[in-house]
This record gives sequence, C-alpha cells and structure tokens, in this order.
Amino acid sequence: MPEGDTVWNTARVLHRALAGAALTGSDFRVPQLATTDLTGWTVRESASRGKHLLLRLAAPEERSDVRHWTLHSHLRMDGAWRAYAPGERWRARPAHLIRAVLRAPSAVAVGYHLHELALLPTAEEESLVGHLGPDLLGPDWDAVEAVRRLTAHPEVTIGEALLDQRNLAGVGNLYKCEVLFLRGVSPWTPVGAVPDLAGTVALAQRLLAANRGRWTQSTTGSLHRGGTSYVYGRRAQPCRRCGTAIRKEELGERVTYWCPRCQPAPDAAQP
Repeated sequence: MPEGDTVWNTARVLHRALAGAALTGSDFRVPQLATTDLTGWTVRESASRGKHLLLRLAAPEERSDVRHWTLHSHLRMDGAWRAYAPGERWRARPAHLIRAVLRAPSAVAVGYHLHELALLPTAEEESLVGHLGPDLLGPDWDAVEAVRRLTAHPEVTIGEALLDQRNLAGVGNLYKCEVLFLRGVSPWTPVGAVPDLAGTVALAQRLLAANRGRWTQSTTGSLHRGGTSYVYGRRAQPCRRCGTAIRKEELGERVTYWCPRCQPAPDAAQP
C-alpha cells in the first residue's frame, strides 16, 4: 500500500532511471493525455510531495512557450511506477492497467493504475499540492506546523486527523495504526485529548524516515514476514505487548487496527 515512504522510494527509482535523459517516446493511456507526445523532452528530476509524484521536465524550446513542465501522478491505493531496461518484459502488472509509458535511451518507465495523471507548467504545481500539510519526508517538514494544523480541529478523532493530508503529508493507514499503538492512544481519541501530540507527530516522522530507501515497511525493527507490524493487518492475533487479541473496525472511511488493552477507549465512542 503506497504511503509516504513508498512514494518517496518510487520517486528515487524514476529519478535514477530518467533524470538527465531526453525521452525517445511516450504513450499515455488516459483520455486527457491521449494525444500528448513528450518525445524530445528532457527529464529534469523526479520528486515526491506526500503521496504525490512530480516528474519535472524541460520541453524543447521550439515546441512550447513554457519550458518547464510537471507530469503529476497519484498512486492512491493501487498505483505504481516501474523502471525497466530497454527490451525487458513489463511484468509488474497486467497490461490493461498501464496508464503511462516513458521511454529513454537507457530505461523505460511504466506507470500502472495511476490516478490524477496531469501535465501542467511546473510553476503551477501548487494548484495540485499546495493544500498539503508539511511533508514528513520533504525539505518542508515542520513539526510545529503539523501540530498546529492538527489542533485546529480538536473534535476530530486522531485516527482520522493523521490520515488527513492537509495536516501532514505522507501518513497512510499502516503508519496511523502503528503510531497510535506505540503511543498508547486509541484511534477514537479526539485530537484535543491526545497527550503529547507533538510526540505523536515526531514518532510518525521517525517511522517513515526509518523505512525510506527500502520497500519492506517495518515499525517493529524486524524485516521478517509476519513480524513487521505491531497491530496493522493482525486482526485477532495476540498483541505483541500484552497478548490481547488485536481488533479491527471501521473509522471514518478506513479500517483501523488497535489493541483495546494497550490503547484504552477515551470514552464510549470506541467500539
């Protein structure tokens, strides 16, 4: 499941494969970009902003009055980019899920099941990502600002608030569940009742940063299958701390995992 660290890793894969190269071809399989041809455009860099991917390009002077452009994509729950060597079989996903293909002399980047795919002037990137809170893995990370945004709505549950990318960008369902378990906070606790909110934010940033540069997401320190999380994905299994069965319930539009003993209910609101 793509979260901030996965998107960060994906951006680095695309950067290594394409940065500095002039594209030799492109193929977009979405209506809004179906006739777009990026042949001859140069890839300047690949970057991430929260869960958004920003591939920055330079257009040939003779083809555009705007020189710098950004190809924006969002992975949501099921999107992915893969880089292949020329001639290598594209085997990551079924072909009908391909939404974008970018060809360069030494690599081919293939985007599967991408969302919000758009090409826009780089100067207008903020129209797509300007609403985001501080990026936990970005140069704009500001823990104080993240806490300020969270506390602006003290009545919202902390489980929902951590997933709101307008507060802080990069936390997904896995990190939400794991951070709250490690802090001993019920996901149903209102933000205004969370003790040491700054500590919760700091832990979220540390967990994402610890997984940056690798594809296996671990919050326990173990990279062994079945041992990478405390509560996430472990419904009915014993809590690693107290032995109580882990529970799974819906919270907002997402499911949440928690230990009812280690994360006691703040009031009757919790199932």
